[in-house]
Amino acid sequence: MSAASVATVVTEALPPAFMAMDFAAMLRSEGVAALSRHPVETLQVNLGRRCNQACLHCHVEAGPKRTEVMSSDVAERVVELLRLNPTVGCVDITGGAPEMCPSFRYLIESSRSLGRDVIDRCNLTIMSEDGYGDLGSFLAANSVHVVASLPCYQADNVDEQRGRGVFEKSIAALQLLNSLGYGAADSGLRLDLVYNPSGAFLPPPQERLEAEYRAQLRERHGVEFNNLLTLANMPIKRFAHALLQRGEQVAYAGLLRDNFNGATVPGLMCRSLVSVAWDGGLYDCDFNQMLQLPLGASGPKTVWDLNSLGDLQGAAVATASHCFACTAGAGSSCSGALTQ
Repeated sequence: MSAASVATVVTEALPPAFMAMDFAAMLRSEGVAALSRHPVETLQVNLGRRCNQACLHCHVEAGPKRTEVMSSDVAERVVELLRLNPTVGCVDITGGAPEMCPSFRYLIESSRSLGRDVIDRCNLTIMSEDGYGDLGSFLAANSVHVVASLPCYQADNVDEQRGRGVFEKSIAALQLLNSLGYGAADSGLRLDLVYNPSGAFLPPPQERLEAEYRAQLRERHGVEFNNLLTLANMPIKRFAHALLQRGEQVAYAGLLRDNFNGATVPGLMCRSLVSVAWDGGLYDCDFNQMLQLPLGASGPKTVWDLNSLGDLQGAAVATASHCFACTAGAGSSCSGALTQ
């Protein structure tokens, strides 16, 4: 894709207020070096846009009617890349609801057989769908790290953002995971929860909110977990449309830019992660993937275009105005806040 084509894609995908902001210029003005790649530690694999939910904040625009799912050919090539790159320690599986992809279990079993850590970014309600009753047992048997979406510990807030009945199903799934050992101190089965704001504001301090989650979920539902990860809503795709409808896009754009924090830059996930799309495309992060903004590195565009992920070290990271969401306040990444 040419630079002009990328600019067109980004312009069409982002609210106009964001186009007046230059993320690269902000880095320069703050004396922060342009983003470049460190060694790849994580291969994040997006298995597609099919999902049993259609959440208001979803940057993937996933839903039950989406048909994009990773083919077995792409999944097999991802496993081959893992074999060729033994220093990549983690496979981070996302979607949509990644569990709805036929290659989901193959990727997990293959990755674990290669000795890699595996993360499943799970919406929890998938466990209540027909055909997924053994999902929790499968994840536990393969020691998969579950990162579960739960945008609030109160039912009304969750159901408003994610759909009626989602909170009740989510709690049932968490209780099931707890019964399998997830969240227990010495089980080796890690269960992290994810909070994202319900509107156009930044997450509160992660440590404080985690204490609130822990107290409320333990007291009301007997649920235990390891850590809470706070993420800022990314102003692209479905959330961008919601901002536009509410007339909040300009205010949110200003909020993100005004809260730029240069201390978050060293820990940005795009520096040590490669994002693989359901069709095999390569991107610097899952957000760039949704904007079809290719790798900043020249050359490789798909999983078939390279064998050594080490070739990407030192390459530029593709950025645009949406990157302000990852650097605002305490920062935001797939591992939660970047600073305290």
